[in-house]
This record gives sequence, structure tokens and C-alpha cells, in this order.
Amino acid sequence: MATTRTATTQWKGALLDGSGTVSLDTSGVGTFDVSWPSRAEAANGKTSPEELIAAAHSSCFSMALSAGLAKAGTPPQSLETRADVTFQPGEGITGIVISVRGQVPGISAEDFQQAAEAAKANCPVSKALAGTTITLNAEFVG
Repeated sequence: MATTRTATTQWKGALLDGSGTVSLDTSGVGTFDVSWPSRAEAANGKTSPEELIAAAHSSCFSMALSAGLAKAGTPPQSLETRADVTFQPGEGITGIVISVRGQVPGISAEDFQQAAEAAKANCPVSKALAGTTITLNAEFVG
């Protein structure tokens, strides 16, 4: 069954001096301030579209990797995934680096790398961001 998730942004003013809020409507877990300076300069306690993409990508990748490892009979003990989304004003999003550290008993570092590559290729957020260069750094800790 398909699911739809919703977020809403309320924006006031022009791009450079305006600001807004993003609310996570489906979950209701929060409303977050956004502004151009928080996107193109220092965050200063506000979020950005790129930070929200990083959150979506790191969580989706973790789920995809966990599912793949479990399907292979080696569920992870723990995964820590970080997504760094780079935004260049005037160009847009120029790249994403996914860094994952995994503790997975019963597999080799090579098997972990292969599973991570498969998760990168098949995670629905990775697929949605296919027009962006996505780099993977996988660290196997046993």
C-alpha cells in the first residue's frame, strides 16, 4: 500500500531577507525555522532544504542497508549513517556524501561494502536524487 507524507512551508518576504517555517505535518513532530542565510551561510539555529534532505537520505539508507543485511541472514547490530549534502548558491546541490559505520557480526568487510553499495543504489531517496552525485564511505567495524 502506498503512503504519502506531507510537510508544509510558510514563507514571508523575499528570498534574501525573508524567512519561513517548515512543519512536518504527517508526523507532527515539529516545526522548524528556515531562511536563506541558514541555507547559504551559517545555520544559526535554523534548518535548510539540504539538511532535511540529509535527514531523509541518512534514514532511508540506514533502513535499506539494514533490510539488505537482514535478508542475507546477517542483521546489523548497529549502523550509524551520516549524509552530508553540499549546496552551492547559484548551482544548487552539488553532491551528497553518505558515511556509514556498521557493526555486523558474521560478515566480512567486503560483504559489508557490497551491501552498502546496494543500499546506496536501491534506497528510494537515492533513486529520487539520481541527478546528484552520491559518494559512499563505508566503515566496517566487525
